[in-house]
Amino acid sequence: MSRRKKLIIAAVIIAGISIAAFAGFVRSKYMIPIIMYHSVNPVAREDNRLLVVSPETFEKQMRFLKDRRYNVITLEEAAEIISGKKKAPARAIAITFDDGYKDNYTYAFPILKKYNFPATIFIVANEIGVEPDRLTWDLVRAMQQSGLITFGSHSMSHPNLATVVSEEALKNEIVGSKKALEERLGVTVSAFCYPSGRYSAQSRAAVVAAGYKLAVVTNPGKKVPDDDIFLIKRLRISKNCDNLWTFWAETCGYYNLMREFKHK
Repeated sequence: MSRRKKLIIAAVIIAGISIAAFAGFVRSKYMIPIIMYHSVNPVAREDNRLLVVSPETFEKQMRFLKDRRYNVITLEEAAEIISGKKKAPARAIAITFDDGYKDNYTYAFPILKKYNFPATIFIVANEIGVEPDRLTWDLVRAMQQSGLITFGSHSMSHPNLATVVSEEALKNEIVGSKKALEERLGVTVSAFCYPSGRYSAQSRAAVVAAGYKLAVVTNPGKKVPDDDIFLIKRLRISKNCDNLWTFWAETCGYYNLMREFKHK
């Protein structure tokens, strides 16, 4: 065999090994997409425009998941998969909402029921039934009784937990909200959401000590292990996802990899 042919064969082998290694690396970076909504409303205020998805867009996105046979699982199931306790079904995805807007009941809930999709809604204990655009306790209980909606704590008053250093204040926000919700709902509240995605080592430790099973953030960065179930990474769905190509990119399972590489 000529030297030239040997070099070509060697180059092909090296290229094949490199491609296989890269494909393996990409597969290892797959993460169950956990998508995060806030408000689902036909009207968006200027100050929260990016956090609002129209009912038409939300319906379109849920139909997209249904038509493409995504397995919409609960957040607790997703945490078991992330921690390695359970094997992920094909095209698994979990749906969450932050803040407990009243329009979650008016617009999002009927669509979730239509497609039989479970979701977790994180509510601020002191705002329920108080703030006019937030859920009431009657609406919360009605959603809970459907069997599709699980409620988690979004703290007592929505502070920046990265700056709260008082142990008493942290206990009130993290433990106090858990107890308040459990008294109202009559069930164990096992999920916590750091307000605005901000946390500290101290607040994470307080969440673990409070007895929560999991906690979610938004994008804590590459330094946070992908299997940390008390800093679960999520993908915010906003006005930018009106385009289904963008929505697909965020729900394909590799968006966290692309996002972290972009901000490296």
